[in-house]
Amino acid sequence: GLDGFESTDAIIVIGATNRPDVLDPALLRPGRFDRHIVVDQPDVIGREKILGIHIRNQKVPVDDSVKLDELSKGVPGMSGADLANMVNEAALLAARKNHENVTHLDFEEAKEKLMMGAKRHMVISDDEREIIAYHEAGHAMLMEYIEEFDPLLKVTILPQGRGLGVTMPLPEERKLMSKQFCLASMAVALGGRVAEKLIFDELTSGASNDIEKVTAIARHMVCEWGMSEKLGATALGEKEGEVFLGKDIGH
Repeated sequence: GLDGFESTDAIIVIGATNRPDVLDPALLRPGRFDRHIVVDQPDVIGREKILGIHIRNQKVPVDDSVKLDELSKGVPGMSGADLANMVNEAALLAARKNHENVTHLDFEEAKEKLMMGAKRHMVISDDEREIIAYHEAGHAMLMEYIEEFDPLLKVTILPQGRGLGVTMPLPEERKLMSKQFCLASMAVALGGRVAEKLIFDELTSGASNDIEKVTAIARHMVCEWGMSEKLGATALGEKEGEVFLGKDIGH
């Protein structure tokens, strides 16, 4: 219990926060909140079990084609609430299609909808559709051929959320990012832009999100993870704790 009170033997004070970095250090010293338990997002085994629990609790009739282990691999970082939402969304999709049982494809479609937003119906010219196809093929080829990266799961030029197409890997569960994996991720992300340049000798704005990803990875590699051979194991632009609900303006 918190010290400073009389007869607290029968009282346990429990607190929870998403922002431990902004708590007053006096709260965290021994005698106050002196035991800290990190509740992380579930790992691949946890996600598989959580999916099974929600399927049972929601009484969702599931087809024999459904592979919960494969589904859980494809949604790293999802919380229990996200997974419950995915089961519910898959059941709704199956009902709309008059499926007797929820199929694996229903779950995959529900996953994509939650991760990238609902598919949009938009008018795209044949010329732009061809550029999008080569762009996604560029990502897909590199994903398939670069051994250090995750295997290719799906590629499509149907609009996904805000994207005009998408190339999806089946990600492995990782706690550590190797330099080889970082370089492979950058190569895959730039594959679409390279394909556009090779085929059309032209660049479009379609690679803007890819360039953001590559820039973020490069910044982490050099400034935080010491992966630059020139700069070595140096932390650059040290974080001093960002302002609560705001951004560090000088970063």
